Amino acid sequence: MAAPCWRVVGRPLWQKISGSVTASASVKCVLRNASSSPQPRSESPVKAASPWALHGAVCLYRLPVISQDRNPIEERFMELMSQMELEKSMLSDHELRLLEDAERMSRKQEADYDSDEEEDSVGQEIVMAQDLEDTWEQKLKQFQPAPRTTALDNATLGSVDRCLGNSLVLLLKQEVGSQNLWLLPQLPWENGETLRQTAERALTSLTGPELKATFLGNAPCGFYKYRLPKNIQTESRVGAKVFFFKALLAAGGNLPLQKDSFAWVRTDELQDYLKPEYLRQVKRFIMNL
Repeated sequence: MAAPCWRVVGRPLWQKISGSVTASASVKCVLRNASSSPQPRSESPVKAASPWALHGAVCLYRLPVISQDRNPIEERFMELMSQMELEKSMLSDHELRLLEDAERMSRKQEADYDSDEEEDSVGQEIVMAQDLEDTWEQKLKQFQPAPRTTALDNATLGSVDRCLGNSLVLLLKQEVGSQNLWLLPQLPWENGETLRQTAERALTSLTGPELKATFLGNAPCGFYKYRLPKNIQTESRVGAKVFFFKALLAAGGNLPLQKDSFAWVRTDELQDYLKPEYLRQVKRFIMNL
C-alpha cells in the first residue's frame, strides 16, 4: 500500500535529495554496464607516400668580371660630372709646374733677363712639363687595352669566360619523361638530407669538389611544381616539386661535360631556353647584376 501523501510531504529535504541521487546513480551504472561490452578497435590509417617527388635546384651565378658598358644616359652623366670636377677642382701639381715653366720662358724672353738668377738650374738638364706630357702621350698611343668582347661571347655557350661584362646562369639539359629540357641543376631529395644539401649535391655531381660555390642562405628562394606526362604518371608518381636556392660561382666554372649538355647564358637569354611557366617562376628570384 502506497505511503500516505502526508508522509512523503513530511519527509526531510535531505532524504528527498539522497533518494533522487541514488536513482540517478543506478541508471548510470546500468548504462555503463551496457556500454562496457568490448568494441573492435579500428587500426590507425597508414599515411600514404606523397605522389609528388621533392627536388632541390640551384641557380648558380657567375658574376661580371669587368664593368658593363655604359648606356647613353650614363655616358652623358659621366661627361657632366667630369666637366663639374674640372671647373671646381684645384690645380694639380703638374698644372702648377706648367705655369712655372711658362713664367720661366717669359722671363728668358725679356731684355733684362739675367741667367744668374736661376742658380739652382746651373749645370742641370731642365725637363719641362711639356716634355713629360709628350712622353706620356707616346706611351698612351702604344697602350692597347684588352678587348671587352672575345671570340667566346657568341661562339660557344659552354665557356664560363663568355660575356665578361654580364652575369651568367648555369643551365643543364635534363631528361623529363620523354623530353630533354633546359633546367637549372637539380636532383631528387633523399632521406636524411636538407633541401640545401640536395642543391649542393646537384652541383658537386657535375664535376666533384673542383666546382666551388657560395650559397646565399639556407631557405629556398623559389618554388616550382610540374606534372609528368600522363603516359608515365602513376598513383605513386604524379610530378615533382622543385625548391630553388641561389649560389655564386667561386671556382671551377669550365665543366668537363658533354658538349651542348650545359650552357652559361645571360639573364636576358633565359627566355630562349626555359619553358614559359618555368621561366615565370625563375624570374621571381633571378638577380640582374
